[in-house]
Amino acid sequence: MAEVEETIKRLQASKGVEGIIIINHEGIPIRTTFPNEVTVHYASLVHQLTAKAKSTVRDIDNTNDLTFLRIRSKKHEIMVSPDKEFTMIVVQKPSDHGN
Repeated sequence: MAEVEETIKRLQASKGVEGIIIINHEGIPIRTTFPNEVTVHYASLVHQLTAKAKSTVRDIDNTNDLTFLRIRSKKHEIMVSPDKEFTMIVVQKPSDHGN
Protein backbone atom coordinates (compact mmCIF):
# COMPACT_ATOMS: atom_id res chain seq x y z
CA MET A 1 0.00 0.00 0.00
CA ALA A 2 3.01 2.31 0.45
CA GLU A 3 3.53 2.18 -3.32
CA VAL A 4 -0.05 3.36 -3.87
CA GLU A 5 0.39 6.23 -1.40
CA GLU A 6 3.63 7.27 -3.10
CA THR A 7 1.94 7.25 -6.52
CA ILE A 8 -0.95 9.35 -5.19
CA LYS A 9 1.46 11.88 -3.66
CA ARG A 10 3.43 12.10 -6.90
CA LEU A 11 0.31 12.59 -9.01
CA GLN A 12 -1.23 15.07 -6.57
CA ALA A 13 1.92 17.20 -6.81
CA SER A 14 1.60 17.39 -10.61
CA LYS A 15 0.55 20.74 -12.05
CA GLY A 16 -3.20 21.03 -12.59
CA VAL A 17 -4.22 17.89 -10.69
CA GLU A 18 -7.35 18.60 -8.65
CA GLY A 19 -7.84 15.17 -7.13
CA ILE A 20 -7.44 11.43 -7.31
CA ILE A 21 -9.90 8.63 -6.61
CA ILE A 22 -9.24 4.90 -6.49
CA ILE A 23 -12.30 2.67 -6.76
CA ASN A 24 -12.64 -1.10 -6.49
CA HIS A 25 -14.15 -3.28 -9.22
CA GLU A 26 -17.64 -2.52 -7.86
CA GLY A 27 -17.14 1.25 -8.13
CA ILE A 28 -16.76 1.79 -4.40
CA PRO A 29 -14.18 4.45 -3.50
CA ILE A 30 -11.34 3.05 -1.41
CA ARG A 31 -8.96 6.03 -1.50
CA THR A 32 -9.55 9.66 -2.41
CA THR A 33 -8.18 13.17 -2.12
CA PHE A 34 -11.62 14.74 -2.76
CA PRO A 35 -14.37 15.49 -0.24
CA ASN A 36 -16.84 12.60 0.20
CA GLU A 37 -19.69 14.09 -1.85
CA VAL A 38 -17.43 14.80 -4.84
CA THR A 39 -15.82 11.36 -4.55
CA VAL A 40 -19.14 9.49 -4.59
CA HIS A 41 -20.38 11.54 -7.54
CA TYR A 42 -17.27 10.97 -9.68
CA ALA A 43 -16.89 7.32 -8.64
CA SER A 44 -20.44 6.42 -9.62
CA LEU A 45 -20.48 8.18 -12.97
CA VAL A 46 -16.97 7.22 -14.05
CA HIS A 47 -17.53 3.59 -13.02
CA GLN A 48 -20.62 3.41 -15.26
CA LEU A 49 -18.85 5.11 -18.17
CA THR A 50 -15.79 2.87 -17.84
CA ALA A 51 -17.97 -0.26 -17.85
CA LYS A 52 -19.68 0.94 -21.03
CA ALA A 53 -16.33 1.82 -22.66
CA LYS A 54 -14.92 -1.64 -21.76
CA SER A 55 -17.98 -3.29 -23.27
CA THR A 56 -17.71 -1.19 -26.43
CA VAL A 57 -14.03 -2.04 -26.90
CA ARG A 58 -14.80 -5.77 -26.49
CA ASP A 59 -17.77 -5.53 -28.89
CA ILE A 60 -15.50 -4.05 -31.55
CA ASP A 61 -12.79 -6.67 -30.99
CA ASN A 62 -13.35 -9.41 -28.39
CA THR A 63 -9.59 -9.97 -28.06
CA ASN A 64 -9.05 -6.35 -26.99
CA ASP A 65 -9.48 -4.59 -23.64
CA LEU A 66 -9.75 -1.02 -22.42
CA THR A 67 -6.47 0.18 -20.91
CA PHE A 68 -7.03 3.93 -20.53
CA LEU A 69 -9.88 6.42 -20.89
CA ARG A 70 -9.46 10.18 -21.19
CA ILE A 71 -12.37 12.61 -21.04
CA ARG A 72 -11.78 16.28 -21.70
CA SER A 73 -14.27 19.09 -21.18
CA LYS A 74 -13.88 22.85 -20.94
CA LYS A 75 -13.42 22.69 -17.17
CA HIS A 76 -11.82 19.30 -16.46
CA GLU A 77 -9.84 16.46 -17.85
CA ILE A 78 -10.64 13.07 -16.34
CA MET A 79 -8.15 10.28 -16.84
CA VAL A 80 -9.21 6.74 -16.00
CA SER A 81 -6.83 3.83 -15.68
CA PRO A 82 -8.78 0.60 -15.14
CA ASP A 83 -7.17 -2.58 -13.86
CA LYS A 84 -8.57 -5.95 -12.76
CA GLU A 85 -9.16 -5.05 -9.12
CA PHE A 86 -8.95 -1.25 -9.01
CA THR A 87 -9.50 1.81 -11.17
CA MET A 88 -7.61 5.06 -10.73
CA ILE A 89 -9.37 8.30 -11.62
CA VAL A 90 -7.37 11.52 -11.91
CA VAL A 91 -9.16 14.83 -12.35
CA GLN A 92 -7.16 17.80 -13.53
CA LYS A 93 -7.56 21.19 -15.12
CA PRO A 94 -7.18 20.87 -18.88
CA SER A 95 -3.89 22.12 -20.28
CA ASP A 96 -3.90 24.96 -22.78
CA HIS A 97 -2.36 22.84 -25.51
CA GLY A 98 -4.31 22.95 -28.72
CA ASN A 99 -6.60 25.84 -27.67
